[in-house]
Amino acid sequence: MPRFLNTWTGEFEWHPDPKKVTYAILSHVWRDPKDGGEQSYHDVLKIQAAVKRGRFKLSRAPDASLTKYRKRGTIFAYPGLSDKIKGFCKVARKAGFRLAWNDACCIDKTSSAELSEAINSMYEWYRLSDMCYVYLADVPDGDRPQEFGSKFQDSRWHRRGWTLQELIAPECLIFLTKTWRFLGSKMGLARTLENLTGINLDILTHRTTLDSISVAGRMSWAAKRYTTRVEDRAYSLMGIFDIHMSPIYGEGENAFLRLQEEIIRTIPDQSIFVWGDRLAPSPPHHGVPAEDAEDAQSAIRARVDALWLESDGRSTGANDRIVHSALRKCRTWTGICLR
Repeated sequence: MPRFLNTWTGEFEWHPDPKKVTYAILSHVWRDPKDGGEQSYHDVLKIQAAVKRGRFKLSRAPDASLTKYRKRGTIFAYPGLSDKIKGFCKVARKAGFRLAWNDACCIDKTSSAELSEAINSMYEWYRLSDMCYVYLADVPDGDRPQEFGSKFQDSRWHRRGWTLQELIAPECLIFLTKTWRFLGSKMGLARTLENLTGINLDILTHRTTLDSISVAGRMSWAAKRYTTRVEDRAYSLMGIFDIHMSPIYGEGENAFLRLQEEIIRTIPDQSIFVWGDRLAPSPPHHGVPAEDAEDAQSAIRARVDALWLESDGRSTGANDRIVHSALRKCRTWTGICLR
């Protein structure tokens, strides 16, 4: 049940079924807190309240017959509103979208239930969007995305964990420069993106489905990406594997172990084991430091042992037999695949 921002009024709107509404969605790299960070749901609520206190009236959504936009009386006229929210809503509004979704301000992250629903639904919300706008704050106007050494190819957006599903899930996706000008579309830049990310062209162009790619293949797409929080390395991949689990911030590397366990239980693909110690890729120096390699390997071995003991002798269903077989082989390969 996502909360949308009305691009005409700046008011929040709840819509219980995203399949029944037309909306644009934003993909972006969050600004570092030392650079001001992103405005949250509660920040926007405060701005809405300030507009009302200033005797501005938040105007109602326009009728379909009205095409002239009036910024006065809305939060978009408020100087304290972030340029990113203003820019995104302006682009979406001009394209005819009344509703827009931005992960920074459309989720109440103080509600654990709402945050959990959003993380588990994120891939689906991007998939269902009518347009995904990718805002590249580090790419200037006039950049040539297909040329070697372009700012587009060097953008931080290509190295973030969460943006992997945001690239794959939407069918319609447009890249925008730091001044919100058109840079290119996912379809038009598919070959460049394939070379840049390693993601199959048929996946990028939606000619084939994710389940046609092995677990190891999908894991490889995330190998060089990083997240600010260590748990998000796992949570950002849940949609890629169609896995649902409760996020527990503070659990550290255990989040990735839980993800592996759910993949083993639900996907009949043993290629996860040959991925070996690359299952939990470490972020670069500007991300969260990884655990000591030996400790991480020991943790994976311990989890495999626990799963082995849990499933041994209890292969009652088809899926259990698959898990049991995979674990048996993993025990056999431990010296190789978990070295």
